[in-house]
Amino acid sequence: MLQYNIKAKRMDQHGSLVQCKEAEIILDTDLNGRSDAFNPAELLLAALAACIIKNIERVIPIINFELNNVQVSITGYRQDKPPKMQRIEYKLIIDTLENDKKLALLHRNIKQFGTVYNSLALGCELTGTIERQ
Repeated sequence: MLQYNIKAKRMDQHGSLVQCKEAEIILDTDLNGRSDAFNPAELLLAALAACIIKNIERVIPIINFELNNVQVSITGYRQDKPPKMQRIEYKLIIDTLENDKKLALLHRNIKQFGTVYNSLALGCELTGTIERQ
């Protein structure tokens, strides 16, 4: 079983710092929000985007898929009571000349083998599309 570790600490009432390996991310933990950092919900969506792109990197040599670029757009819908991410929608745009069958195979692999993807899919509605640029 893989294990992941991070450390987070409050810097002040406007933000916090999370550290992992040699990386740091400033977090928006200000009650009024801040424009120069990810808030917790945005960080969750960013984790999903990173999961999708990392899974693409893992899968493309296995299925012999050629691409030039990948873009991911994600929208999360939060309900208030109880507070939770109710629905997440994503759109993958792949710059590729591969056929529709291989594009669908890539999407199936993303949905089947993504750690963050599968974790979020258990807790909320997660839907998305994949298309060629």
